Amino acid sequence: MKAHMGLAVAVLAIGLVAGCSKHPANTVAQQVSPVPAKQQSGVAVGPGPVQYTVQAQPAPGSCHYRKTSDGQPLPDPACTPGATNPKVTTADLATTICKSGYTLSIRPTEAITGPEKKANIKSYDYTGNPADAEYDHLVSLELGGDPNDPRNLWVEPPSPGHKPGEGVNNPKDGVESKLHSLVCSGKVPLGDAQVAIATDWTTALAVVGHPDGK
Repeated sequence: MKAHMGLAVAVLAIGLVAGCSKHPANTVAQQVSPVPAKQQSGVAVGPGPVQYTVQAQPAPGSCHYRKTSDGQPLPDPACTPGATNPKVTTADLATTICKSGYTLSIRPTEAITGPEKKANIKSYDYTGNPADAEYDHLVSLELGGDPNDPRNLWVEPPSPGHKPGEGVNNPKDGVESKLHSLVCSGKVPLGDAQVAIATDWTTALAVVGHPDGK
């Protein structure tokens, strides 16, 4: 009888150990599961490409431009911190931002952005010619920026040296193109590029380690 009881206890102990050993393994697997790039970037995640409607803008006069030491314009981080497109992750770059025509396919129409730009002009107290200011995606569409989240859009004033009436010509656009090439060539992680452009577009290339854009 004692022998049978001892055997039973031993079997039970083995079963308990075997059963318990599964749970820590599962817990660890859940903890180290890859986090989507849009969460890793540290930039807010927007709704992504949806049926767009005109979005409310910050209250008039509540946003204030910043400038770099050489006078380049930066947005108010409280009003325009940036927002990313949840449809764009490291895993699907080839079918999203690195695919020709993708950004055009998700860009809101002027019927949406026109009224938003007029309201955002008041948000930032922009007093220049509206035609010289770009209604800009802080995290550009080609870097996985959200198409119509108000946190990702601002009326970007002209850069120093711009002549009134010449239209939009912002050097930020060139920085965005270079970052896009670096991301699509695998030289810079998507999240790093998003954070860099959202923080300060004038230093973004240097921050990701490619000051010359190559």
